[in-house]
Amino acid sequence: MTGSQVPLLSVLKGETCSPPPMWLMRQAGRYLPEYREVRKTVPSFLDLCLTPKLAAEVTLQPLRRFPFDASIVFSDILIVPFALGQPVAFVEGEGPKLDPVGDGAALARLDPAVAATKLSPVYETVERVVAELPDKVPLIGFCGAPWTVATYMVEGAGSKDQAAARALAYRDPSLFQAMIDMIVETSTIYLLGQVAAGSRALQIFDSWSGSLPEDAFARWCIAPTKEIVARVKQQVPEIPIIGFPRGAGPSAVRYARETGVDGVGCDTSLPLAWVREELQSLVPVQGNLDPVLLAAGGPELDVRVAQILEELSQGQFIFNLGHGILPYTPIEHVERLVRLVKGVSAG
Repeated sequence: MTGSQVPLLSVLKGETCSPPPMWLMRQAGRYLPEYREVRKTVPSFLDLCLTPKLAAEVTLQPLRRFPFDASIVFSDILIVPFALGQPVAFVEGEGPKLDPVGDGAALARLDPAVAATKLSPVYETVERVVAELPDKVPLIGFCGAPWTVATYMVEGAGSKDQAAARALAYRDPSLFQAMIDMIVETSTIYLLGQVAAGSRALQIFDSWSGSLPEDAFARWCIAPTKEIVARVKQQVPEIPIIGFPRGAGPSAVRYARETGVDGVGCDTSLPLAWVREELQSLVPVQGNLDPVLLAAGGPELDVRVAQILEELSQGQFIFNLGHGILPYTPIEHVERLVRLVKGVSAG
């Protein structure tokens, strides 16, 4: 099947599709009862990510319910620090916990040479999923952007302001650059491995890019992402890459111009007219329904979906959320969203 017959890939090549292709960030997850049943069978979230048979199953679950135009491999952005040898755990009710990397000695204990072996279960997951997907539904592989991954590595957990990582980057930029370089190298290998296993598009999640001022954004968000994109494209020039610089605001324009990505994911805060005029004129865009509105449902959901489609669907556009779907989202709201976007019954 050619790209023109695959809506998501067509849009990323610059075509306009009507209705626009759609998928949802975190479309596989806790809002689905079948996911919750699988999750009960493993000790931890990380075990689920690293058990290919089960990870493939939960990747495919939303496609059995909804006619999404893409699947995304079930994994986590912290697979990369785990693969580097940093202890990573996901604590129920608290989120990820890592042994913080705050100095050169801690960084020296990480080893990119062992990463390939630890990443191999994800490649098997990709192979299993691709074997089950129809040709018109590509699998998206992904990684976390170096800045976002580094914030967890330094802090040892998620944080509201990424202060520990920002402070380290200001205090010891050489050390922080060495960490970023290590993440770039491993993330490139990781993405190329997912492509070799069958992923037909990629996304780079920079979930915390909004915490940086413009000069630091250029150094720690744009430059490392540009390096990953260039390295991946050198090996597989045809693979489309979506960048998601969450919280970047106006800096998303510079991100679109300089990183080399084929599309830009837009968070909920970006005004639709601005997205159309400033971003969609440069690259295909993806987004940006509020996940809270999807969970709430009701008439406001219908109104907002119509607004998004009116503003963006005349150009290169992929319908998605402005961040990941929330665990308490009712399934019937997702079904309604699909009907609103596609004009057909979900199922």
